[in-house]
Amino acid sequence: MHPLKLPEYEPRIKKDEIFCLVRKRWVALTPEEWVRQHFLNLLIEHLDYPRGMIKLEHSIRYFKNLKRSDITVLNREGGVFLLVECKSYKTRLSEQTVVQLSQYNKVLDSKYLAMTNGMKHFIWQKEEAGFEQIASFPNFR
Repeated sequence: MHPLKLPEYEPRIKKDEIFCLVRKRWVALTPEEWVRQHFLNLLIEHLDYPRGMIKLEHSIRYFKNLKRSDITVLNREGGVFLLVECKSYKTRLSEQTVVQLSQYNKVLDSKYLAMTNGMKHFIWQKEEAGFEQIASFPNFR
């Protein structure tokens, strides 16, 4: 797989599967999953996010459509702390990705929003006037 601009990480891989850090099972190794597992490594190993507070492919009902967020991190009160949209390293992050993330957040009301393709990363923090882009990912604690 392609090297990413995320902390170095040696995932467990067998054939066309990767061991998921959160689900604790083997999942299909797709380019998007490669990015997701590296991003999970950043959150868990480098930013102190507890595995138990992370949901993957969390179901969201947006109007009549059922959507799934890539990574949803809950806060200690059960609300959403961080919502992350992961794309393949082959996919350019675009306005469409921002729209997708915004739609999910209309339902989830997260404090932080992020999108990544493993090569570029963007994060926003909720402020009174809306979301402001920030330079680095927050530690959980």
